[in-house]
Amino acid sequence: MTRGLHTEIVPVEEVPLEDKRLPGIDVLVVDDEQVIADTLTVILSRSGYSVLSAYDGKTALKIASENPPALLISDVVMPGMTGVELALSLRHSNPECRILLFSGQAATADLLEKARALGHDFTILSKPVHPRDLIRRVTEYLRS
Repeated sequence: MTRGLHTEIVPVEEVPLEDKRLPGIDVLVVDDEQVIADTLTVILSRSGYSVLSAYDGKTALKIASENPPALLISDVVMPGMTGVELALSLRHSNPECRILLFSGQAATADLLEKARALGHDFTILSKPVHPRDLIRRVTEYLRS
């Protein structure tokens, strides 16, 4: 005969947080396609990085204000706020933050040109990015 365990199920939203700030956030990943943001987050987490993700620029800025990242990895073409706008805003509030943009769309060139005209030269990776290439780039950015 087995004894049943009676465990109370608590929704995640109701779990009390001791401290909202997480120490040592290495990377903030932002993509409006949740599956891409979540996949990159898993890849980077399994490689030992402390990672947070967001699905839009506004949420990313809120996260970054509470947990300043060492590196932002963002899709360029997103609704509401582009990755370039996000990068410029984050660079203003956190000048030490490294920026790595990625995109699979041709419209990216125009957005990057506008950023260059403002004195910001961002590196861009083309989608899809192979996990090994992503890890190599992140490692290079965080060590330099």
